Amino acid sequence: MSNRFERRFLVLCLGLVLVPPSPAEEPRPKPLPPAEAARRLVAADGLRIEPVLAEPTIAQPVFLNFDERGRLWLVEYRQYPNPAGLVELSRDKFWRAVYDKVPAPPPLGDRGLDRITIHEDADGDGTYERHKTFVDGLNIATSCVRGRGGVWVLNPPYLLFYPDHDGDDVPDGDPVVHLRGFGLEDTHSVVNSLRWGPDGWLYAAQGSTVSGDVIRPGLDKTPVHSLGQLIWRYHPESKRYEIFAEGGGNAFGVEIDAKGRIFSGHNGGDTRGFHYVQGGYSLKGFQKHGPLSNPYAFGYFPAMKHEKVERFTHNFLINEGDALRPEDRGKLFGVEPLQGRVVEAEILPDGSTFRTHDIGYAVRSDDPWFRPVDIKAGPDGSIYVCDFYEGQIAHLRHHEGTIDPSNGRVYRLSAAGFARRAVPDLGKKSSDELVSVLLTGNRWARATALRLLADRRDRTAIPRLSEAFHSGSGQAALEALWGLNACGGLDEAESRRGLEHADPYVRIWSIRLLGDSGRVSPTVASSLAALAVREPNVEVRSQLACTSRRLPADQGLPIVARLLARDEDAADVHVPLLLWWAIEARCGTDRDAVLTLLRDRDLWGRPIVQQQILARLMQRFAAAGSQKDLRTCAQLLDAAPDLRSRSLLMQGFEIATKGRSLATMPEELAAALARSGGGSLLLDLRRGRPGAVDEALKIAADPSADPRRRIAVVEALGETRQARVVPALRELAVKDGGELRLTALNALLPFDDPSIAPAILGCYPSMPDDARAAAETLLAARKGSALALLQAIDAGRIERAGIMPETVRTLSVHHDPRIVALLARLWPDARGAATEQLRREVERLDSLVRTGAADRARGKVVFMGLCGKCHVLFGEGAQVGPDLTSYMRNDLPNLLRNIVDPDAEIREGFQSVQVATKDGRVLAGILTEQDPQSLVLRGADGRDIALRRDDVEEIQGSKHSLMPEGILKPLDDAQVRDLLSYLRSSQPLN
Repeated sequence: MSNRFERRFLVLCLGLVLVPPSPAEEPRPKPLPPAEAARRLVAADGLRIEPVLAEPTIAQPVFLNFDERGRLWLVEYRQYPNPAGLVELSRDKFWRAVYDKVPAPPPLGDRGLDRITIHEDADGDGTYERHKTFVDGLNIATSCVRGRGGVWVLNPPYLLFYPDHDGDDVPDGDPVVHLRGFGLEDTHSVVNSLRWGPDGWLYAAQGSTVSGDVIRPGLDKTPVHSLGQLIWRYHPESKRYEIFAEGGGNAFGVEIDAKGRIFSGHNGGDTRGFHYVQGGYSLKGFQKHGPLSNPYAFGYFPAMKHEKVERFTHNFLINEGDALRPEDRGKLFGVEPLQGRVVEAEILPDGSTFRTHDIGYAVRSDDPWFRPVDIKAGPDGSIYVCDFYEGQIAHLRHHEGTIDPSNGRVYRLSAAGFARRAVPDLGKKSSDELVSVLLTGNRWARATALRLLADRRDRTAIPRLSEAFHSGSGQAALEALWGLNACGGLDEAESRRGLEHADPYVRIWSIRLLGDSGRVSPTVASSLAALAVREPNVEVRSQLACTSRRLPADQGLPIVARLLARDEDAADVHVPLLLWWAIEARCGTDRDAVLTLLRDRDLWGRPIVQQQILARLMQRFAAAGSQKDLRTCAQLLDAAPDLRSRSLLMQGFEIATKGRSLATMPEELAAALARSGGGSLLLDLRRGRPGAVDEALKIAADPSADPRRRIAVVEALGETRQARVVPALRELAVKDGGELRLTALNALLPFDDPSIAPAILGCYPSMPDDARAAAETLLAARKGSALALLQAIDAGRIERAGIMPETVRTLSVHHDPRIVALLARLWPDARGAATEQLRREVERLDSLVRTGAADRARGKVVFMGLCGKCHVLFGEGAQVGPDLTSYMRNDLPNLLRNIVDPDAEIREGFQSVQVATKDGRVLAGILTEQDPQSLVLRGADGRDIALRRDDVEEIQGSKHSLMPEGILKPLDDAQVRDLLSYLRSSQPLN
């Protein structure tokens, strides 16, 4: 079956993606010596940026942090982009590679060029004059941290621990493999940014284009599977590994602020990054990176709100040091490697999460080689920045050999007048002294003291920590709580005091640490439920929702019930979905407990329940689709106390059963539907109620009926798959117009009826463009109608030039000799223009645009007619492809290159899939929805095609861009100039 997808085809118009120029196309600027590059850096008024390390001492710095002695540790990513000793067998357009083997851990595997180095400022003058290598020969190593008697190293596919108990910077032996199975498919998005959390777990990010099948050697037989884009954590003592939160874009960097909140950067534009909460699901590039692990999530968190920005903020920190200007405290500082800048932004509360707003650039440079990739707080309160120092920062080009592995710099950012101060060796302090640092030091000192206390596990520190916890307030009380946990002194009594503490962040962390145990005492469970009733802080309520999911149903659902009654959280970004996920987690194993939750009739009328829970709950059981699940749907309908609640349940049921037959509906559900008013006509059609089809056909044929109702009925008639509806649908597709015609064309897709193709072909020449797109999707789906379409083109009844390129590619999937022969004659170059032709076309268009006048207003008209069918720009257009507003559209050569050669790169989240059905259809589109019973494709005309999973024979991702080649060919020179003028503009027209 797989050979049905051997030929490429395109289905949608994709966004304009920018790939830096290749060296063959235009000369690259030359790198500057370190001193000259440093002089080209411009810091904001009142700030100072100064070099601290550069080649030849270091190269390719990708990660930095500081040990307890104040020494700078650096991971040098010299082996990037290709792992040593591996043979690449294949690579797809998403840059995901398949290698010939899994590399062995060091020192058994092939030696790479990566290394971990240590740099010391022995005299405190700000210059690092002592340098040593902790370990070299690593192979795609991304980060490291000291702790627990050694050094932890992320060297995918492994999390390694190098013991160094005497602290002499020489490993005591070979590394211990604690985790294995992190994907290596794409070395610019492998697991990264290892760091300690205040709870004593190691946290790290997993980027977008790698997978994970993570096991703990010697402990696990079944791996924890993941498909990119997440934050994970590992507890060294208990050896627990878990995904902390899922989604979040191409996560690079892990920031944990003073309150223990977790963030990461993103490369998708329109945001500075994501705020992660425990157990949350966030936006991800679904088509490219797979679905969320939970098919019943039915929602996800967006990124932190932000104005439109150019991609991307690689990672960031929230500054709490005192070495910068006073106004910089609490601000977000993020690195932008594509633009060569360090941005500064406000981070502001948005309910239980945050939004951001740019206020300026802390650092920028006109040296195009400046590529900041990591940013950290230093022991002195300054900010330190790793500069990868590359002429290009594009993984695709790096694989073409453009990377220079000899360069790299590290800079320090501080206030212009900041006087450096000595950094004490915290490792030499007693535990009592470390407690003092924990309670009063700067952010770096507090975090380091906490880690050292956890390393020592010194219980003599507990009494003072307990006293500070009981009598302290604010940050000191929170640090004392973390210290108690680190030293083994956080028992149930202390935790219960934490639940009553005046500081909301102490309450948050008391709740979170209790929940990590997986079960609490009945007394604590009662306290948590009581807190949910009276808690005034929305972030605390958010953590209660997270923790409720981690507890057994008898302990977690009472918390959920009380939070559902907190009407003030109905519009919060996080809380309602967190409560849904806490309920959904019990739907498979504790459904009786879920139903018991809804015995409280008052709960049904609460805003969160009405707006976020009821439809999802019904959808959850209906989508699972077993007889037991469908009987649970009946129980929900019978339990509904009013018409509004039943209506919401029915909405969820109709969503889940779209495109599915309900002929095997259990009697209990049929009876419940009857008691609830019988359901809608659409549901009756799916159930096969006698007379429903006749009733629907009358509505479909009635021009006086409500247009929206006619459209819904026509769509449902297609789902019935009853041959007797074909004449009515065919007549609407031929004679009617507008949305109804498009719906009828789409509804005909399931029917293999020989009368359809002649009827559609007969009226195709007179159809408007949007109807032609739908008609081509219909005709190209099956061999018989595909052949009829090609024969009509060959005979001259339909113009060849008007056929969409994506239709040609779909036709090429059919392995029929007659279709193959006609395609070869009609489109001999269907596989696309050669690279040299594309390059010459870019040069021609570049010259054309630069040498003539343009009218931006006329360009908008061209955009709306050509690109606006799929894309939004400045709030106008259709949302089939991505919103172009935040793209880097001002770079003309790159813009043209990606219009002319759309295969250069495929943007995240808008990749097509190719679907072959068991009844012989071939369909393509963006996979917008899926659950265990069905999936939905969005086609070239922006319309959705619902498919039952039982009808699907194969799904395969496309390796090619969705944007058709030759999109500018219909335009004359003036129109091209006008269009590019509008596309490159930074503001909408008034």
